[in-house]
Amino acid sequence: RRRSARDPQNKNTMLSRPLASRLGLRRALSSAAPPSSKFVIKTFNKISPLGLARFDADRYTIAPAEAMPEIAHAILLRSHKLQEADVPLMCRAIARCGAGTNNCNVERMTAHGVPVFNTPGANANAVKELVVCALLLGSRGILEGAAHMKTLHAAGTAHERIEKDKAMFGGRELVGKTLGVVGLGAIGAAVTEAAVALGMKVVGYDPSLSVEAALRLPSSTSHHAFRVTKDLKEVCARADYLTLHAPYLKDVTHHMIGPDELAVAKDDMVLLNFARGELVDAEALAARYDDLAARGVSKIGKYVCDFALPDSLWQRPNVISIPHLGASTAEAEENAASMAADTVMQFLETGTVHNSVNFPTTTLPRRDDASTRICVVNDNKPGMLGEIMSIFGNAGINVLQQINASRGDVAYNVIDVANPSKTDDFSSFNFKSWDALQEALTSIEGVKSTRFILDKAGVGYAIRHDGQVYGIGVKKPAGKATFAD
Repeated sequence: RRRSARDPQNKNTMLSRPLASRLGLRRALSSAAPPSSKFVIKTFNKISPLGLARFDADRYTIAPAEAMPEIAHAILLRSHKLQEADVPLMCRAIARCGAGTNNCNVERMTAHGVPVFNTPGANANAVKELVVCALLLGSRGILEGAAHMKTLHAAGTAHERIEKDKAMFGGRELVGKTLGVVGLGAIGAAVTEAAVALGMKVVGYDPSLSVEAALRLPSSTSHHAFRVTKDLKEVCARADYLTLHAPYLKDVTHHMIGPDELAVAKDDMVLLNFARGELVDAEALAARYDDLAARGVSKIGKYVCDFALPDSLWQRPNVISIPHLGASTAEAEENAASMAADTVMQFLETGTVHNSVNFPTTTLPRRDDASTRICVVNDNKPGMLGEIMSIFGNAGINVLQQINASRGDVAYNVIDVANPSKTDDFSSFNFKSWDALQEALTSIEGVKSTRFILDKAGVGYAIRHDGQVYGIGVKKPAGKATFAD
């Protein structure tokens, strides 16, 4: 009795009888959907309890992955490497408590129509403070001196040598030096502000600088200590210190600091990398240090990072590798978890997309009248919006407002439709049921998923996978199935 997926325009499959009762749209669809009373949020890794506490306990259940929850409407994670087997078919969203999403299987999630969110700026202050620390580690022989003092203490000569040996660990001050900042997002902007406060000059580089990010930066016209350039090599040539805060994008930022950039850098340039290890060509950097040493250069700049390094680098005395500590503060973890929770709640409850790495930013104001919101994810190709809207027209449903946005291969629609009222002529609705309407939408070639946002949590979601529609009514339950299945 269900509507044919092969014939989305055939009204005969939708017209068996007029709507039998005068239920509003929300109640009609909620009663037909699989039973659920709360959104289930599946978590990987240890997520800050203060962040998780933002989820309303009346509408959300937190389910750690170890508990093997049967369903999950969204996933929160930190460092866990997400597999398709981790993602139930009914999962609407993935949120990373952090900026990088390399572990979130973004390409496959995009193919399945699942938005992946991150939390840019949540750890900005924590990383900024670590970068300031690294500037000092790169300028002064702090670690070397501390290690030397342990040796002296063990030998019982610390008191007599502490003043005599300090000349072994001389350094330079930061004031008046030039810091090159590659990547001027939330972290890059915070580092820039701190460096200027320390009396440094800053040259910034970011070919994809957004308006929002630009507003966080000092004005280059009113502040002589800061300016932006479009030439990465110029930044490398001018910098006494170079700090990297760019995302890792394959074929874009991979080895962005390579032989050409290192060739123009100062011999004593200090390189800081607290973004992604792959941004630096490690072998090119090792070759640079070998060349400088072979030429007898006495002051070779340091490399300070929080990544594991190859043998060609980590053994060198001018290389400092620490654990990945950038966001490892209680405050940063709380901020990231809180931002992720807020983003997921906003998406589940209103369809709003913000801080997504694979979906377009999309906001549609909520209406106060009797309406229901429908969200459709589809391939970004010509004709899709027309096909989607024709389903509503053929069903006799009034569209009150809608927004369509796209990003890459994905298009996202948020549509508000009018609820039936007691004064409506129900024989004018040319569809058999709300389930039939959703199946008609989801069955369109190129549609990835549809979602009816209802008063009842955890219902109203359907996906189209390999030509089959899942999640509508009780005849096609998704259950424990994942995309790997």
